[in-house]
Amino acid sequence: MKLKTSALRVALLSASLALLSPLAVQAQNVAIVNGKAVPKARVDTLMQQALRGGQQQRTPDLEQKVKEEVVLREIFMQEAEKRGINATPEFRNQMELARQTVLIRELFADFQKKNPVTDAEAKAEYDKFKAQSSGTEYRARHILVEKEDEAKAIISQLKAGAKFEDLAKKNSKDPGSAENGGDLDFAKPDAYVPEFGQAMAKLKKGEITETPVKTQFGYHIIRLDDTREASFPAFEEVKPQIQQRLSQMKLQAYQEELRAKAKTDFKFSQQ
Repeated sequence: MKLKTSALRVALLSASLALLSPLAVQAQNVAIVNGKAVPKARVDTLMQQALRGGQQQRTPDLEQKVKEEVVLREIFMQEAEKRGINATPEFRNQMELARQTVLIRELFADFQKKNPVTDAEAKAEYDKFKAQSSGTEYRARHILVEKEDEAKAIISQLKAGAKFEDLAKKNSKDPGSAENGGDLDFAKPDAYVPEFGQAMAKLKKGEITETPVKTQFGYHIIRLDDTREASFPAFEEVKPQIQQRLSQMKLQAYQEELRAKAKTDFKFSQQ
């Protein structure tokens, strides 16, 4: 009796394993297309690409779209292979380019992973930019005209009591500021061409240039409205942008290093 019972258990166990086996295989695949399994690993790879760089978040909707994309790719790929496209020289050439692209991308990703931007590096870059951005900012208005006589006539009107903003809207050839009454907002003198910046910095609040200021753009009448000390965002606010910039600079230096080390008879346009 015991022998029969043991044999029955073995038979039941074998039957159970036989039933579970297809389920285990199915768990490794996302679908079967024309009798060919589509491995779940493709979904994982495509999902990683979709999430790379933090542009998207993993959601049920995204997972469904990725699965659909993987299955569609298998359908289209099978048709392409059936037509012999995978045997053409054009296909092989494109595959080689694709292989190179993936290898290069992974090389650069590996470099950036192993050479991260440190907090100290980011802070040093921040301090450098902050030092360059310190100083006085000037808020000015200007009226730009083509001829010196026009500029002198406008200065005379201003001295007679005409409103600067109205004359700017009517006469200024600067499309960026004319509609705003000549307002240029706050900026440092070096943001403008030298002649303009120097003339503006000499003015006191409310003063207007006594004579037209000539630049490559024409003749300017400038009024200084206000000044302030240049502000700069806190380190934590701009830290991600600084880290991204420094990371790109490191990567560019690495690329230049590889090019310099390579032995080739090819002459690059920029050395």
